[in-house]
Amino acid sequence: MPPDAFILTQLNPGDTALMHELLTVFGEAFNEVEAYGAARPGQAYMERLLGSDTFIALVARQGDEVVGGLAAYVLHKFEQARSEIYIYDLAVGKAYRRQGIATALIEHLQSIAAQRGAYVVFVQADHGDTPAIELYSKLGTREEVLHFDIAVPVTPGPSSRHR
Repeated sequence: MPPDAFILTQLNPGDTALMHELLTVFGEAFNEVEAYGAARPGQAYMERLLGSDTFIALVARQGDEVVGGLAAYVLHKFEQARSEIYIYDLAVGKAYRRQGIATALIEHLQSIAAQRGAYVVFVQADHGDTPAIELYSKLGTREEVLHFDIAVPVTPGPSSRHR
């Protein structure tokens, strides 16, 4: 295998070790090692997640090393019998960037989306993340949207009914 060759793999429940390696890549790439490493789920949780029909994890490996990957969620729609796929995280290790790995990961996800009958794959990028914006602009149509994080109370209050 040439030194720059990489292999793409969709993870399944037996690939929890590769998922943990992907979490390490995400933590390093996003400068959030603590967030991606301190409270990782246990084996049973990870196996359920990787076996779910609503979660997709892809890794790019060079030899035995995970050099990049993505995590995506399948969102089943309610207004029509269809789904869309949201790329939640995508990262490539610093030493492996600009080799087409991220593009190959997205294209592989597009293939999975087509097999599953999804009508779109979407992703968001932060203002100022020029490499991500350039990549996604090359592959898709840009939309200007606002994103809001709505906090969840730490201690749930009494149940309430909505009218």
